[in-house]
Amino acid sequence: MTEDTYSALWPRGEKTVEIAPLAPRLDTLEGKTVAFLWDYLFRGDEIFPILEAELSAAYPNMNFVSHTTFGSTHGAEEGRIIADLPTTLAENKVDAVISGMGC
Repeated sequence: MTEDTYSALWPRGEKTVEIAPLAPRLDTLEGKTVAFLWDYLFRGDEIFPILEAELSAAYPNMNFVSHTTFGSTHGAEEGRIIADLPTTLAENKVDAVISGMGC
């Protein structure tokens, strides 16, 4: 009696991008500039003002850059917006980013 042989395949493709380490966390948010990035899909226009108010109460010298500075990170212009992101963040002297909102 012969035994059947089966091939097993790994369901993932080969890795094509090298994983980069995350940036170190900020020691404090005091005096820092935080940017809001949004995909214009789910409640960012409601959530970001709440976050800004609460963070400003905790860190009075904190500055914010509105999501409108960047545009939607999803849609027809997303490729350009994401490609320009490093420059736009640097021009606005951004120290940290809050990116959202998914549903």
